[in-house]
Amino acid sequence: MTLCLLKSKIHRATVTGASLDYEGSLTIAADLAERVGLLPYEKILVGNMANGERFETYVIYGKVGSGVIELNGATALLGKIGDLLTIMSFAWIEAASTHHPKIITLGRSNIIQS
Repeated sequence: MTLCLLKSKIHRATVTGASLDYEGSLTIAADLAERVGLLPYEKILVGNMANGERFETYVIYGKVGSGVIELNGATALLGKIGDLLTIMSFAWIEAASTHHPKIITLGRSNIIQS
């Protein structure tokens, strides 16, 4: 049996910017995205812990070490700088009993806590 399971999760990511004039996506510092296995243009589900908004978009890599988490395009209307996000991706997995998602929790300045 193949199941759709959580593949990657960045918890408590702080929004550092918003750009309404961009065509869409969420910019994530490349080192954070790579740590959980998120690829450029990968589809993600984002939950905004400040206002309850949930939306789908895709990943764009930002500068390594910058801690950037930027709402682009229409998603810029779904949050503001300082909001905390949960960023998730899912995958169809056959070996569900042995699967473990890659998860990080961020602290101040989007530095990895765990």
